[in-house]
Amino acid sequence: MPNKPAPPPPLWRFILILTGLVLMVGAPIVGILPGPGGIFVFAAGLVLVLRNSLWARRHFARIKRRWPWFGDLADRALRRRSAARRRQKKRDSAR
Repeated sequence: MPNKPAPPPPLWRFILILTGLVLMVGAPIVGILPGPGGIFVFAAGLVLVLRNSLWARRHFARIKRRWPWFGDLADRALRRRSAARRRQKKRDSAR
C-alpha cells in the first residue's frame, strides 16, 4: 500500500477551502452564461472543499447515506475510486 502524501499546511488548506467556497458561490453567476459552465465551476469548488475539509466530508457522507441515489451520482461525477470498486463488487455479485 503506497504512503499517503503529507497533508498541506493549515493555511494552505484554508486557502483551498476558501477558493472552493468562492467557486461554489460563483457557479450560479457563471451559470447565466450560455453552456454548462456553472456545473463544472460548482463541481471544482466541491472537490476543493471535500478534499480539504473533514467537516464537509462528514456531512457529505451523511447526505450520501440518506440519499443513496445522490451519493452514486456525486461519486460518478467526482470519479471516486471507492465508487468504482463498489460498482465492480455489485457487478461481480450479480453474476
